[in-house]
Amino acid sequence: MLDGRINDVRGRTSGASSVWRAPGMPALLGSTALGFAGTALLMPVAPLWVLDGGADELGAGAVNAVMMLCTVIAQLLVGRVLGRLGWRWTLTLGACLLGAPAPAHLLTDDVWAVTALAAVRGLGFGIVTVCGAMGVAVLVEPARRGRAVGAYGLAIAAPQFLLIPIAPWLAERVGYWLVFMLAVVPLLAIPLALPVARALRTSDRPTADPARPGKRRDAAGLRRVLAGPIAALLAITSAGGAVLTFTPRLDPDPTTVYLALLVFTGTSALCRWAFGGFADRRGAAPAIAPLLFVGAAGLAAIGVGTARGPDMAGRVLLIAGMLVVGVAYGGLQNLTLVHAFAAAGEESRSSVGTAWNVGFDAGTGLGALAVGAVATSTSYPVSYAVLAVVTALVGLGWAGSRWRGAKGCRESSG
Repeated sequence: MLDGRINDVRGRTSGASSVWRAPGMPALLGSTALGFAGTALLMPVAPLWVLDGGADELGAGAVNAVMMLCTVIAQLLVGRVLGRLGWRWTLTLGACLLGAPAPAHLLTDDVWAVTALAAVRGLGFGIVTVCGAMGVAVLVEPARRGRAVGAYGLAIAAPQFLLIPIAPWLAERVGYWLVFMLAVVPLLAIPLALPVARALRTSDRPTADPARPGKRRDAAGLRRVLAGPIAALLAITSAGGAVLTFTPRLDPDPTTVYLALLVFTGTSALCRWAFGGFADRRGAAPAIAPLLFVGAAGLAAIGVGTARGPDMAGRVLLIAGMLVVGVAYGGLQNLTLVHAFAAAGEESRSSVGTAWNVGFDAGTGLGALAVGAVATSTSYPVSYAVLAVVTALVGLGWAGSRWRGAKGCRESSG
């Protein structure tokens, strides 16, 4: 009863203020931004480090793939960790695991050692991502969730926009040591854990959804409603994993690589924020299939541009493809999460937050590993062609399910 009154008051009082100023949101967004800053610095640089040390593309792809695998493992365990440690110490643990291993890269460029460091970082990243998504769902009421997810997405995308393009450039022009030392930045999020925990009113207590009227979905029903948005998320984050891992190898010119990553991260940051308002006004589902087709077109352009080689036309296609993929990558991150929350219901928001983050990071790791494997045996253009086809097929599947659902509604109403 008390939880219900708290949420009623929150719903009445927070509607007039910005989601950015909701209690606990500034600290949660700051913590998220610092965590993703450390990840953004190493996502393109750790694979480049092992490539320069003599590894092949498959080994380089394995670095980020293992990080994402450990991220997924951690995400599946976050609920239990929160139950034992509470929000404050769980967030602190995530920041330590994510930031502390970064300087150890200076000791070796051996692919196995760097992969082991990536595994530790992945555990911290899994904690940070699930806590962020769950926290947003609790701190802001459903009527403004699209904008709240947009703000959360901007906290994720802004450090990626600023750091992913510059990190490989800094590594090659200044030195890897600078990137590895800067990547301890998640440790700065430790002081923010306390205000986040206070705002969520679960400090040092197990996390749980408030008791609400209505029936919680069973596991089968939850899997059924989440299958569509998670499939769309897997497709686009596989593309993102490939872009973030291998763009520094697509062109020999560091300036071209910088511009390509800048365009990709900048566009995705803008679209992740912009699609929040769209989702609140129009709903998330109608835009998912079109954005998957947009992503497929962008991936095809990247493949063609890479196949042409480092001439003007090839570089224009590469950068244009990055822009188009960035639109789909940013927009679908927002829309799939908002749609998943809406389809599953408030009682399942913790499960949705975990499932969405698992899908996001599994797709990122799968894209890095798959493109590395295909590029090792064939070429980068073939890898991007495969990604484009898979993304388009998922778009067709989503459009078909929407059409069948609309047809069923018309027939039942008739």
